[in-house]
Amino acid sequence: MGRFSDVDRLPYRGQLRHRGRYAELRRKCLSLGMGELSALIVFALVPLVGLRTFVTAAGALVALWFALLPLLFVLLQAGAYWLLARRWVGGELMPIPLARTYAGLRVVNPLVLAVGLIGLLFNLPTDPLAIILVTLAWGFGVVEYVNYFIVRVSYPVTAWAASVGQWRTPRLIRDVRAALHVDNGK
Repeated sequence: MGRFSDVDRLPYRGQLRHRGRYAELRRKCLSLGMGELSALIVFALVPLVGLRTFVTAAGALVALWFALLPLLFVLLQAGAYWLLARRWVGGELMPIPLARTYAGLRVVNPLVLAVGLIGLLFNLPTDPLAIILVTLAWGFGVVEYVNYFIVRVSYPVTAWAASVGQWRTPRLIRDVRAALHVDNGK
């Protein structure tokens, strides 16, 4: 889940003049998208392969899946966003139907997180280590949701302390707003 410090500065329509810069931005979007999808695969494989024998407490595996499903859902959305953004970065706006979809997902995601939390609580393992593990997995889903749909919290380590307090709107939401603003203006 690599993050680039200049993601906030990706240009909109008519702001990109050099082909080399356009190719560089497309590569960054590809890298971010593939990174999110790779994280999705890793987090999906962890309970299937890595933790099956480790998490043996009653209900722990079920609770872990309830904790992970919201995270996997957000990672899928994030990976798809970055891969699709390669089409409009530096030259166009996000397509309006896609902007409406992501605007709807901004509302759906908290519901998915709530269902995950309820499922986690109903299947809460008895082992303290398993409780910590499932809580951290669910919490990471919350952080990813916040990072993509509320306020950007993911920055390079060297810039995190200086940048996180700026409360920047995530690029995905800025793209959604720009596309819907154009749609509402017609």
